[in-house]
Amino acid sequence: MMNKTSRAPIGAVGRQILDKLALAFPDAELMLEDQSHLHAGHAGARPGGESHFKLDAVAPAFAGKSRIERHRMINSVLKDELSGPVHALAIVARAPGE
Repeated sequence: MMNKTSRAPIGAVGRQILDKLALAFPDAELMLEDQSHLHAGHAGARPGGESHFKLDAVAPAFAGKSRIERHRMINSVLKDELSGPVHALAIVARAPGE
């Protein structure tokens, strides 16, 4: 069962991130946090937020994969967001039981 949550309210970009990841990794537990407020005034920060996110993902698809492979899998799914509205995405990707 997929758990798609956020620690704080997220906007359209955050919802799009969660929706895409849920499609790509249907058995994943996903926690997304918009950390844009921590980067106000820094490069890539936007007044409306949704530019800096932290993702915690636990998915069976990550089993047997290296940290770099897991990040590449996520980055591939989110290539449009990462080349557009998202300036930074901190990723913690684990297999169940890790």
